[in-house]
Formats: sequence, structure tokens, C-alpha cells
Amino acid sequence: MLKTEQKNKITAIIEKSFRTEVQKNENIKSACLLVHSDTHNIHLNVNEGLEGNDQPVYMASVGKIFTSVITSILFEKEQLSFEDPLTDYIDDAVVHDLHLYKGTNYTNQNKIKHLLNHTSGLSDNFWPLLENLLEDPTFKMSPEDAITWTKQHTTPQAPPGTTFHYTDTNYHLLGLVIEKITKLPFHEVLNQYIFKPLSMQKSFMLHYSQPLDENTKKVAPFYYKNINLANYEGYGGIDYAGGGVVSTGEDLLIFMKALTSHQLLKKETLETMMNDKVKYGFGIDYGYGIMQFKPVPLLMPKKFSVWGHAGATGAYMFYHPQMNAYVIGTFNDFSYERKGVRFMLMKVINELAKA
Repeated sequence: MLKTEQKNKITAIIEKSFRTEVQKNENIKSACLLVHSDTHNIHLNVNEGLEGNDQPVYMASVGKIFTSVITSILFEKEQLSFEDPLTDYIDDAVVHDLHLYKGTNYTNQNKIKHLLNHTSGLSDNFWPLLENLLEDPTFKMSPEDAITWTKQHTTPQAPPGTTFHYTDTNYHLLGLVIEKITKLPFHEVLNQYIFKPLSMQKSFMLHYSQPLDENTKKVAPFYYKNINLANYEGYGGIDYAGGGVVSTGEDLLIFMKALTSHQLLKKETLETMMNDKVKYGFGIDYGYGIMQFKPVPLLMPKKFSVWGHAGATGAYMFYHPQMNAYVIGTFNDFSYERKGVRFMLMKVINELAKA
């Protein structure tokens, strides 16, 4: 555990880096950062432009880890297997001819695990649907309709299980699987399986549900090319189980602590989620809704070995096992899709590692 003087110095440096990062970029209207480490006895929660640290923020694809955890809870309840075909759970009217690739129909070969680690080979529906929404602010689409649209307007990338291709379509489908098994809408599953048991009072699903605490502030604005998407009701249907979670840093810390201490899932299940992984990119693997940064000799130091998830708005939620540290935050702007993770690694994790 760090001495008080050293702890204060580290938190001051991290906070200054955060505020400098926000203030130097005119695109950033608001941002937040939570850093917690029991090993270092550090708890820092700061924001720029929010109505306080308790204003919830949209976490974009960070929500995928919630979807994967719920899927894994159903696995532990023996209500599904990761090896099960997708077609065991979703109506044929929705997935019929979903995966036609080079003249072969692979739809029945897509398994739950392929959706979880993005090896389904299906195309991504998020960005084209977002463009539709921007062209028509009244645009709305149910998750089922989004899958139908995907079949009609996009082409699969590969046969199932052969290559990594990141796509929100996979997590749309997982949301529908979860609804089929639980007989509940996805936002209610989030409440019953995660938010209520963990007392995450200020967390909810964008445009689908309300937080448990009725006095919670409204979601902070988040932007794509200076357009506040928080005002677009149709955005909730586009994002759905691929990243619709809205929360605060403190609530997300509760979730991550519960996950890493095996309150939500058994240790063996979490290991399966981590170990059935594929290469996402340079120095990054992807398991079941979990990004894993791994050491690369001379290029990616071991100190950056974290796991969690990032989102297109510059959102991030990661855990550093060696330091027992959690870093959670967002820049609330799509221009920070990659910069958010870079800031988390270079300005926060790097500073913690010096101790």
C-alpha cells in the first residue's frame, strides 16, 4: 500500500492528465474518470462538464460485457450451452437465410460462442443503421427488424468460426437469445440479473428503462459529429444488447468488483470467457465480450495487461489484475473511439504502474 504522499502525487498527476485531455479538445463536451486500486489505496472519481460524478453516462460497447455475463449466467443455470446453435433459440422467421456466404447457408452452424467472441462471420449493422438514424431522426427499429435489415442490406464476411469480425449484429442476436430463454425483455433481464442484485441504483438501458433510483440525473449527452445522440430515441433500438448500458463510475465499479470476485459468475466460467479467445488486433485478444491486452515483446509492456471492454464514445472499463486496479470512464464523443483506450493505458495505467 502506498504512503499518503505518494498516493496523493499519483492521483494528482492522473487527474491533471484527465483534465488536460478534455480541455485541449473542443469536441469533448463532458467526460469522467474513476480509478480504484485497493493495492495502492487509491480511489479517484472526477469529471469535466457533467452535473456531478453521479450523472450517468452512456457506455457504448462496454455494454457487451454485460450481455456476455448474462449469457454466461444462463450457461451456469444450464439454460444454454456455448456450443448451442443460434437457431435453437431464435424464430426461423428472424434468422432464415441469415448467413448466406458464397452460395452456402451457414445459419445453422452459428453457435452461441461464435456470437460471443465475434467469430460468427456475420456483417456489422451498427454503422449503416446509425447513418439511417442521422438521415431521419424519427427512424426506429426493433432488434428483430434490425436483424432482418442486416440480411437484406449486408453480406456475411466468412463462415462461422473461421475468423474474427467485430459486429454488433452478434450481440443483437444474443439479446434475442436471452429474451427467448428468460421470457423477459432484455432491459428487464439487466435489472433482475445485475442491477438489482448488485444495487446499481443509477444504471439503466438507454431509451428502454429507468434507473432504480428515481432521483437519478438524466444521461449525459454523447456526440457523433457534434450531434447529441442521447436525444435520438431510435438509437436505443440500434444499440440494444450491443451496448445500451447507461451507468455511473461508482455503479460500474460495483459490477466489475462483483465480476472479478466471482460473485456474478464462477471462477471456471469467467476463465472460459477469457480463454476461448481470438485475435482482435495488435496486442489484443477477444474472449466472450472481453477485450484482453497482452504483452508483446519490445512493443507492448506487461504493465498494460488489462481486460475489460471499450466503446465507440471513448468509453472504457478495464481491470488490471496485477495491481488489482479498475479504470472506468468515457469522453462522450465518437471521435475518441481509439483515443479513450490510449488515454486509459498511457496516462492512467502507466502512472499506476510506476508505483
